[in-house]
Amino acid sequence: MPGQIPDPSVTAGSLPSLGPLAGITATTLTDKLKFGDLQEFGTMLSPLHFLDSLGKRPLIIKTERDEEEERRKRRREKNKVAAARCRNKKKERTDYLQKESERLEMLNSDLKAQIEELKLERQQLILMLNRHRPTCIVRTDSVKTPEGEVSPLLQQLEAK
Repeated sequence: MPGQIPDPSVTAGSLPSLGPLAGITATTLTDKLKFGDLQEFGTMLSPLHFLDSLGKRPLIIKTERDEEEERRKRRREKNKVAAARCRNKKKERTDYLQKESERLEMLNSDLKAQIEELKLERQQLILMLNRHRPTCIVRTDSVKTPEGEVSPLLQQLEAK
């Protein structure tokens, strides 16, 4: 009768032709059916499963849980590949930036050395100009030398 509570001592195995549901108590089976918790019994409750007892080959039916697990596996695999690709790109970028940094440091030191050479050459040219001025026919008034450069050089000349 509908609505009656099944006897807990009755198992599904004691009922005829329940196949894979054998060994499950009627109370457990009723609770599972009542609350819609069919994930464990997904393929066992399929009508196609009972064809096995008739001698026909059973069809394997994927449950939503299996499909979700496959989607999760595919997502994880895609994520794994994407993460590896991201790590490789990051490593390549880091290597590139490291090499670029080394190149710029070398360029910077070369330019600093060139600046020092040019400062020294400039100082020597100013010294030569100051030595030449007393003998030059061109008026020295037309050639203006910055104040800060004349004094130290003249002091160097006077010291020699």
